[in-house]
Amino acid sequence: MAKSKYHSRKRKQYAIPEPGTTPGYVYIDEKSLTPKITLHIYNQDTYEEIILDNLDGIKEKISDKKYTYWIDIKGFKSARMFEVLNNDFNVHRLVLEDITRSYHRPKFEEYDGYAFAISRMLRLDPDESLWNEQLSFILTKNTLITLQENYDDCLGAVRKRLSVGKGNIRIAGSGYLLYALMDMVVDSYFSILNVWNERLDMIEDRLLDKPDKSVMFETQMIKRDLIAMRRVVWPERDKMNDILRSDSNLITEQTKLFIKDAYDHCVQIIDMVESIKEIAATNIDMYLSIISNRMNEIMKVLTIISSIFIPLTFIAGIYGMNFSKQDPVTGKIMPQNMPELYQEHGYLYTLIIMGAIAILQIIYFWRKGWFK
Repeated sequence: MAKSKYHSRKRKQYAIPEPGTTPGYVYIDEKSLTPKITLHIYNQDTYEEIILDNLDGIKEKISDKKYTYWIDIKGFKSARMFEVLNNDFNVHRLVLEDITRSYHRPKFEEYDGYAFAISRMLRLDPDESLWNEQLSFILTKNTLITLQENYDDCLGAVRKRLSVGKGNIRIAGSGYLLYALMDMVVDSYFSILNVWNERLDMIEDRLLDKPDKSVMFETQMIKRDLIAMRRVVWPERDKMNDILRSDSNLITEQTKLFIKDAYDHCVQIIDMVESIKEIAATNIDMYLSIISNRMNEIMKVLTIISSIFIPLTFIAGIYGMNFSKQDPVTGKIMPQNMPELYQEHGYLYTLIIMGAIAILQIIYFWRKGWFK
């Protein structure tokens, strides 16, 4: 049997600075990517997308209050970029620390003049490995800044909605854009759960057909990923609840109606995660039960064979002792030794008796239903 691909799955390794580092220290890992910065400028009538080399002078570029701005940053390898965020947008250094240390749980925090939020983006690689990445948001009155540490284009659907210009996305402000991005992240969880659900259905079919060890390994890896998703969705739900209870003027009451819908999606995902976890656990239990039943069937066959041969082995053992009735050297008669050892046709008679015993046992076992 080929080794399961789930044995060698990749796991994301987070870069963690040394313990005792000063709070607010912006940690930039040596493996970080060079920033790619895209500025989206839009209102009800227009939409423009500009590629920026850096954030220098960004305040002048987003000074017109007639527009809403989305600054999309991918890659963290620029200390200057974080200095601009700290100086021009008054983003606290503790917030910048949370952005660069990309292992935080989803959360929503309010500061003077802006709000900070984190979501976890989940995706499946072609080998079905689960990647868990951080997406950070800085929300101001008419600007939303998104930051992620890699170049993965996971926000394309929202950009397409902006370019098309339909719905509320162009007119509802930066708070609604924040909702749209978070809702897209949450909706992506549904597609991942559907993949796992279909995978478990296929595994169940294999269980009923021809189970092997890969069934248990694959099911266990899905169960492990479900636990990882559960650790993401619960705080995501709490984050949505915090936004709904917030009094910040950055989130309008109209936007909160949509966030309530995203909150319901989180609750639904939690229910789905628990249900699929139960299916995964059931598949593992079913596999172990099938293997146990198969072992019981094997032991049953071996027991029947042993039961048939035990009396035959007993007879063969007795006559294999070769206690002769007469001493071949002195000719002395040995009383109570085997008088039938030199019986004419004794070998044939013994075989017939042994065969009859075996046949009688087979008939008895068959009537007892042991062969069913």
